[in-house]
Amino acid sequence: MGEARHGRLAHMLGFLGSGTASFVIDAGVLKGLIWLTGLSPLLCRPVSILTAMGVGWQLHRRFTFAVQGRSTLREFLHFASVGWSSAALNYGIFAGLLLAWPRLEPLLAMVVSSGTAMVYTYLGYRFFVFRKAQR
Repeated sequence: MGEARHGRLAHMLGFLGSGTASFVIDAGVLKGLIWLTGLSPLLCRPVSILTAMGVGWQLHRRFTFAVQGRSTLREFLHFASVGWSSAALNYGIFAGLLLAWPRLEPLLAMVVSSGTAMVYTYLGYRFFVFRKAQR
């Protein structure tokens, strides 16, 4: 396998691994908060998204985009803008599914909403947040 191809593979595996870790944290926090508090999934989801976003930022910086050096306020603001707009998209789809189908398992709604947001997020991180750090 050529070096460029290997670099692309590592990049995509970094994105998938970081995204998977963020997803697992999101799901665990969501399910845990619902179980511990008895609150609606609609109230618990913003907390799970925020938690997963913080972890995801560090993982994507390190493993997906291999950013060297310290982060900057500008990078964080770009990351946050993509992250929060993605979270709004994710939450909107999640809420829409649960409101349309109240008996739908919240984790299934989360899978659908997170998959859609994943594509949006990758494009935003790649071409907006970490564009100078591309491998």
